[in-house]
Amino acid sequence: MKKEIVINSSIGETRIAILEDGRLAELFVEQAEQGRMVGDIYLGKVVNVVAGMHAAFIDIGHEQDAFLHFSDIGDTLVDYKTFMSLKCSRPKRRNGAPRPVPKQGQKILVQIIKEPISRKGARVSTEISFPGRFLVLVPNSEAAGVSKKIFKVQEKRDLKRVVRKLRPSGFGLIARTVAEGQSEKSLQSDLDMLLRQWKKLDHRVKKTSEPGLIYKDVTMASSVIRDLFTKDVDRVVVDSKKLYREISAYLKEAGSGLSNRVEHFSGKRPIFDQFGIESEFEKSLSRKVWMPSGGYVIFDHTEALVAVDVNSGKFIGRKEPEENILRVNLEAAKEIARQLRLRDIGGIIVIDFIDMLEPKNKKRLYDEFTHELRKSRAQVNIAPISEFGLIELTRERVRPSLLFAFTEACSTCDGLGRVVSESTVLTRIERWIGRFKAERRDWSIQLITHPSVAHYMLNGWKNNARRLMWKYRMKIQIVGDETLRGDKFRVFSNRDGLEVTDKYLV
Repeated sequence: MKKEIVINSSIGETRIAILEDGRLAELFVEQAEQGRMVGDIYLGKVVNVVAGMHAAFIDIGHEQDAFLHFSDIGDTLVDYKTFMSLKCSRPKRRNGAPRPVPKQGQKILVQIIKEPISRKGARVSTEISFPGRFLVLVPNSEAAGVSKKIFKVQEKRDLKRVVRKLRPSGFGLIARTVAEGQSEKSLQSDLDMLLRQWKKLDHRVKKTSEPGLIYKDVTMASSVIRDLFTKDVDRVVVDSKKLYREISAYLKEAGSGLSNRVEHFSGKRPIFDQFGIESEFEKSLSRKVWMPSGGYVIFDHTEALVAVDVNSGKFIGRKEPEENILRVNLEAAKEIARQLRLRDIGGIIVIDFIDMLEPKNKKRLYDEFTHELRKSRAQVNIAPISEFGLIELTRERVRPSLLFAFTEACSTCDGLGRVVSESTVLTRIERWIGRFKAERRDWSIQLITHPSVAHYMLNGWKNNARRLMWKYRMKIQIVGDETLRGDKFRVFSNRDGLEVTDKYLV
């Protein structure tokens, strides 16, 4: 499989696309006003401990408090000054032993592991780590480990021996997957860089006493290069000279031997147009995704979960109905797995495939879908197909999905996707007039609505405005206003010229 990383840098944002055989597989975005937060380290203050939730809320200097679940605390919990002394022991907890619980007012160091999503604050952990190109440095730990994704027994042994040799006192050290095949000199160089980052953090902590950011992790582009630019990537193409030089310098310093695979794109067309990414990106924001067979998939986001619906659409099969349905479902399974990865959808996901009768077909669909999900690095837990033909799964969520990164809720429908009909607005206006007449002896009002509602009231076949005036025996002057939402209206009394709308609303 041919794998490429394409980076588009502009004034407002940086977009990183991962292509597999020329097709968009993943997309990362970092906007200027909302940079990447995962990996950032904060000095936090415990403001509330909710034992029933097994969690605490931490003030990190943001508008929303961060969320610290007790499972993210680790074996010990100490104040930030003790932690920085590198003398904080981490005894192994016995099975069943309770986790340490933070105290209100306690100041601790926390690291962001999930970015804020919607109205939820960032999720944090007290287990601080510094990821490098080949190694991960863990303060106040004695661990010397190797990535579980390295399967060669001899390579694993050799790496573990080198890690134990290099591990500084007071720190744990873990070899990442990309460390496979690297020399001890390259690993030492990576470790030296991580120790310099620790010293910067130490220096900043000594000068800080209020909650806030004390260590900023690398940018999105740098983190993608650090974590995803491995030997199986054929090339990295960048359209920014500055970013091209930064990436090349970083790879040379890390000693990865991959700097010759980095290219600067200088074409006249936008880089995402050149690689056919822009059109795919636009599709990733749409609610409906068409498939080659004529079927389509619908993605609907709710507060609690994402609902996915599979429809046969324009597909007309020539085989038996069960076989036709299986074909659409298998095609949808592949597309849904791709879209979950591309859109970076996390949390609870419920998929309604087209109903099938044969158990063997259900099993084949489940197996195919599970296989496709493994192509993503995100952790997935999937349940078997239910008796209602649904597949339920949870997918690891680290940052908001693309939909929420690039769009905002509609100001007219508040994200519902539908607007109130003109007849419903008319009914609301009539109820308002009923309340108004019950309390005031006022015979003339000016009604301001959206032009479409005004047209409906004045030009409808029933002439609704005239019917209202006859029914309530009052004069109603109707005025259209483009600035008003379709479901809103304003009313002024012609007697004194004052607005009286809010007084008679429910």
